[in-house]
Amino acid sequence: MPTPLLYESHCHTPLCKHAIGSPSEYAAVAEQRGLKGLIVTCHAPLPDGLGIDHRMAPEEYDEYVELVARTREEFAGRVDVRLGLESDYFPGIEAWAEELHARVPLHHVLGSVHMQVGHYKARYFTGDFFAYQQLYFEHLAESAETRLFDTLAHPDLVKNEAPHAWRFSRIQPHIERALDRIAATGVAMELNTSGLHKAVPEMNPGPPTLALIRERGIPIVLGADAHRPARVAGHYEQALRLLDELGFENVSYFLDRRRSEVPIAAALASLRELPVAVAQPVRS
Repeated sequence: MPTPLLYESHCHTPLCKHAIGSPSEYAAVAEQRGLKGLIVTCHAPLPDGLGIDHRMAPEEYDEYVELVARTREEFAGRVDVRLGLESDYFPGIEAWAEELHARVPLHHVLGSVHMQVGHYKARYFTGDFFAYQQLYFEHLAESAETRLFDTLAHPDLVKNEAPHAWRFSRIQPHIERALDRIAATGVAMELNTSGLHKAVPEMNPGPPTLALIRERGIPIVLGADAHRPARVAGHYEQALRLLDELGFENVSYFLDRRRSEVPIAAALASLRELPVAVAQPVRS
């Protein structure tokens, strides 16, 4: 049997109010898929009730930490379960995020610009979709420059907000400028396989943006953004083959907020298929 090498670096819990299944169920699928570990990264709380309908409340954070700790103990010696966080970025949230990330030791902090949620749109959307796309990539670059995050999650998610207004050739110069800034920080970027189930049915980021990422030597972390157990490591094989075709040699994961690399060929060889896998559309 191949040696487990990969982690699921992006998955959720019911505390975010739009995921199902206990962390134990996610860990069981990780074991079936031949993963070395599972890093739970549920949606971090925000102040003042922001986004409370799709994330844990501040008073639930300790419950979240304990939930992951119990799962880690349950799967000791089988799956390496670790505590992480998916933490939102928008200007002005830095002090809150810094304090939250320091409360308990975390293994992987994903930084997300969730431009589709109500409180972000209320602040920043003016009715101009192209301007909104430009602002998204500006905020993505700013999030890396804060050094608050290890990896930037689903880094072209904005294409799903208004697919009719997404033209890569038009937005490409803005993406390139953002990627230049991100590359200078050393922050990694996620290849999020759940994009295959969104309005623009391709991974986030898509191949053209991935090619720009490779040119700049930015590390890639795999994440399925699993909101249900069966989605753990979903489409990982397809993602690894895409990365290989684009010239990437390794994929990364974070433990203790330090990055490790796995060769793509070895990563592919380490995976096992689920006996039954049912992929469902998810929110992120």
